[in-house]
Amino acid sequence: MSDFLLTQVINYGTPLIGLILFLGALGLPIGASVVVIAAGAFGQQGILDIPSAAFLGLIGVLLGDSLSFGMGYYAKDSVQRRFGQSPAWRSARTSFQQRAGLAIFLTRWLITAVAIPTNLIAGSSGYKYTRFIAYDATGEILWIGLYGGLGYLFGAQWELVYDFISNFGGLLLGLVVLGFGIKQAWNWQEKKKSLPK
Repeated sequence: MSDFLLTQVINYGTPLIGLILFLGALGLPIGASVVVIAAGAFGQQGILDIPSAAFLGLIGVLLGDSLSFGMGYYAKDSVQRRFGQSPAWRSARTSFQQRAGLAIFLTRWLITAVAIPTNLIAGSSGYKYTRFIAYDATGEILWIGLYGGLGYLFGAQWELVYDFISNFGGLLLGLVVLGFGIKQAWNWQEKKKSLPK
């Protein structure tokens, strides 16, 4: 699918980049990161205009992120009815509120695999949209600049850059999940120790 999309980007130009990033931000598995890296390489080759590609891509991804945040926001009442009395949900909501900015920022460019769940959680947990969009825009600007810049810098070898980033992102996500699991096990063990025997 990526080869087809990249051919279409060459044929139709920067507006298609905005559309692809919009759809990727909604969760469609279309390879938005590969498109950003390739767009940088295409810019170096003179095929695309880099400023308009970056601008339209940013607009597309911010609209998609805002829409997925909105989906979470409008599902908030049903989520609250279903999980609101659960201590685990209240604890997760409080924890998210404390670290939401960092989570939103990092999932835009570093741990992109969990960006959409983060958007939905932010919306359904009552996180303020103005804060969300500020962290979101900062992270997305970094993502487009970093990934597009690597594509521009490496030009014809942009596919190697994408492979490296994909593997690194998977490794990083695995480490985050492992760290979370270790923390949960530690908390469970400490709670078990504190219970009267």
